[in-house]
Order: sequence, then structure tokens, then C-alpha cells
Amino acid sequence: MGYFESQIEGRNAVLEAFRSGKTVDKLYILDGSNDGPISSIKREAKKQNTYIKFVTKERLDQLSESGKHQGVIAVIAAYEYAEVSDILRAARDKNEEPFVFILDNIEDPHNLGAIIRTANLSGAHGVIIPKNRAVGLTATVAKASAGAINYTPVAKVTNISQTIEELKKEGMWFVCADMNGELMYDLNLKGSIGLVIGNEGEGVGKLVKSKCDMVAKIPMKGDIDSLNASVAAGVLAYEIVRQRMH
Repeated sequence: MGYFESQIEGRNAVLEAFRSGKTVDKLYILDGSNDGPISSIKREAKKQNTYIKFVTKERLDQLSESGKHQGVIAVIAAYEYAEVSDILRAARDKNEEPFVFILDNIEDPHNLGAIIRTANLSGAHGVIIPKNRAVGLTATVAKASAGAINYTPVAKVTNISQTIEELKKEGMWFVCADMNGELMYDLNLKGSIGLVIGNEGEGVGKLVKSKCDMVAKIPMKGDIDSLNASVAAGVLAYEIVRQRMH
């Protein structure tokens, strides 16, 4: 695993990035453009299941680092993604019950990096993130993870709810963080477990929350009403660690 450049601009360069097998996290295309090269890029993007966003020329000019985007900018993953099966295999190889972080639309790269770091230190076998409306494995995320990104596999899935359903069939239980849940100390968080952490502003989405077996509340004594997403992940992860050790 290693760094790639994080942004590629211009039609030929973007097409070449797809054809050389680079992982394109997001593709920004000028709204309404549909000529030959752009059609080829769209076709490659569909094959890779890349998230495409159609934007105005002003937005592309704003995003552009070179000033020569030719109507298309690709955001490249700084690191390779794993598959969910790789994460489960990592648990099997260590002869441990799976412990996985599932992130429901984390948008801040510093938060994602910090969560990957916590996942590594708490002994989680991997992290699962969604394809759309969330930050991917950018260079900023890699830096914020303090090297943990080299050791903790991160998988990207199209549908978080569906992935939870599939992992339930593998015998996993899921707990999400929410202020309206049960006190985390009163829950049984042992065994094969998935820790679900929500978006910085809105928390865990309704559908994803409905798939969780348990909803955990972190006790808070202060004057503000919520914890940063990465801190909440750390607090709950270490309650899981405590229970697993006992």
C-alpha cells in the first residue's frame, strides 16, 4: 500500500488513471458535457462503480489545482481499499471474533483518520465506509491516521444497511452510538461486534440505526450535548475492548 497523487485533471490523464487501475474515489464532470472522451471516462467510471458528480464550470475552476481541467477532475484514493471479506479474514487469521468499525457518512478527513487510528489501537480488524456522501482515503486521512492506515484495512461499500444485514448472517451483532440509547455499561458488547458511528452533524441515519441490535449512550456530565465523532468512537471502542478482555 502507498500514496498516489490525490487529484488528476484533464481528459486524457483521467482516462489513463482509470485504465491503469487507480482507485478513483470521486469524479467531477462538467454538467452537460457528453462528447467522446467524456463518454469513455463515464464508461470506465461505471465499471469501477465510481461516484460521479456533475458540477458547474465555476465549481470545477474552484476545485482545479492546474487550471487545465478540461471539464473533468478525478479524486484518487491515497491508499488501496480492502474488501469486507479481507477484514473478516484478518479476524480469522488472529483467531479472534470479528470487531469492525462501520462509519455512516463521516465527512471530515481528520475525523476519519483519527477513527482509523483508534480502530487500530483498539484491536479492530477493519473499518467500513460508504461510497457516497463521505470522505474517502485521501492523503489528509492518511496523515491523521498516524500510520494506522498501513495496518488497518478499510473497505468501501455501496450500501451500509445492506452490509450490516450481510454481516449479521456471519453472526455479527451491531451497536450504534446515540444519545437516546441505553447506557453503554449496561450492554453486552462481547463477541463478534460491529461499532456503528454516525455523521458529525446528524449522527447515525434512521435506516442504519434500525439495523443495529443495540443503541449505546455515552454518559456525559458537561454543559455541551455531544462528542466529536472520533472521540465517541474511541470511548465506545474501549468499552468493547474492556468487555472483550474480561
